[in-house]
Amino acid sequence: MYDKLLKTVGSLGKPTVMIAGDFMLDVYSYGDAMRISPEAPVPVLRVTGTEYRCGGAGSVAVDLAALGAVPVCVGVVGDDENGRLLRARLVKSGCDVTGLIAVGGRSTTTKRRLVGAAQHRHRQQLIRMDEESTERLSDQQTRLMLQAYRDKLDSAAAVCLQDYDKGVLGDPVCGRMIAEAAEVRKPVLVDPACGKDYSRYAGATVITPNRKEASTFAGFEIDSVESAAGAAELLQSKLNIEAVVITLDSQGAYLRAGGKGIFVPTRARSVYDVTGAGDIVLATMAVALAGGSDYETAVQLANISGGIEVEKFGAAAVTIEEIINDILSASRGTGGKIHRTDSLREQLAWHRRQKHRIVFTNGCFDVLHRGHIEFLRFCKLQGSVLVVGLNSDSSVRRIKGPERPINNQFDRAAVLAALESVDYVTLFDEPDPLKLIHIVRPDVLVKGSDWADKGVVGSQFVESYGGKVALAPLVEGKSSTGVIERIKSVFKPLEGTCK
Repeated sequence: MYDKLLKTVGSLGKPTVMIAGDFMLDVYSYGDAMRISPEAPVPVLRVTGTEYRCGGAGSVAVDLAALGAVPVCVGVVGDDENGRLLRARLVKSGCDVTGLIAVGGRSTTTKRRLVGAAQHRHRQQLIRMDEESTERLSDQQTRLMLQAYRDKLDSAAAVCLQDYDKGVLGDPVCGRMIAEAAEVRKPVLVDPACGKDYSRYAGATVITPNRKEASTFAGFEIDSVESAAGAAELLQSKLNIEAVVITLDSQGAYLRAGGKGIFVPTRARSVYDVTGAGDIVLATMAVALAGGSDYETAVQLANISGGIEVEKFGAAAVTIEEIINDILSASRGTGGKIHRTDSLREQLAWHRRQKHRIVFTNGCFDVLHRGHIEFLRFCKLQGSVLVVGLNSDSSVRRIKGPERPINNQFDRAAVLAALESVDYVTLFDEPDPLKLIHIVRPDVLVKGSDWADKGVVGSQFVESYGGKVALAPLVEGKSSTGVIERIKSVFKPLEGTCK
């Protein structure tokens, strides 16, 4: 699974994705809440800073840009200062805002949050104040927006509709957008508003309601995978939608596509703030599907990006690099770092596509000591990814004698995998690592400085394609053999005592 996810996220490209819907400005005023007002039993917030972010459909647009897509924005904002601030933030993020129409007399939807902290600790939202216009667009405004949509549609690989029920995506606008996209075979992904009537979304390609939204539509509480399956089937059949993705907060998501359903779990997270989680799920799904991904893989990636987002404060973008690091972290946890050579070859091929610098070293690493730790730290500093070739038990015996190793190969591999500096561990049976070096094909080959006169095995091969050999300084007096001898001397039976 991890290999497929890495391959997918590494080849998402830069698709043009149109995002239409309710564009908002999020304003965060931060400060210290150190005392209670003498005027009323409320905290006094001493404001120390204000931050402006893109919200609603604007949040999706920023998320798309962070994922490498080219977001094209279609919608309306007020012809006011907040509208101008929002447009400026979108442009700064790399969005095309020429389809964002400024409407006089209409307020830009603005959510202003007062966020306090006591003694500079965990941020806590104290109150949210909303300014918004929810009336439906006039006929003239609707025509202008739909024309902007048509003008941009041909260049888009996918369309996202983000509906917060602020009067922009009501009937018949939403239905027309879906129908016109279908005519030119562009997938439409919808993040719906909460309500019982979803008829305006009929014919869309994908719909991504959260647990509450899907429960409201279905008329029953979604409290299990089975109930999520029932709601997804209902959504798909009533709306003629190709795929339904119900996000189930900390549990993951339920996907129904092609007449079949699947539960896609997510790993446990430290949730800080769920604001914006639905936005990043929609954006990730859109970019993945635009790149040719299947639904299950797209949902798995959306699960990951949503999990990263909820660990941040407020609606925050998630980058490709963060997703990659999260996948690698999950796949390489202590056990996941240990690979057979065929699996290792695939992992390293991906790293090479990302232009990562691969470092290789090898050894028995029998009784781990400070010298090993310093040596491996040196190795990791030579590049991006450190691969450790570990002598198997039979290989160690041939080199060190029948009493070695002290620890078996599986224990030694597990200890190495637990080190932060080590990215991959692989076992080899041969007395020397030359065959493994040919498989790894490292950019940097590292051995201890004591090999300077002996000749480093594999050095000629590595240097033949432009790689280099680095010699690490040794920590004086630190070796496995020395440690083992000292242990033996401590437990050597005294003369005249019973054994």
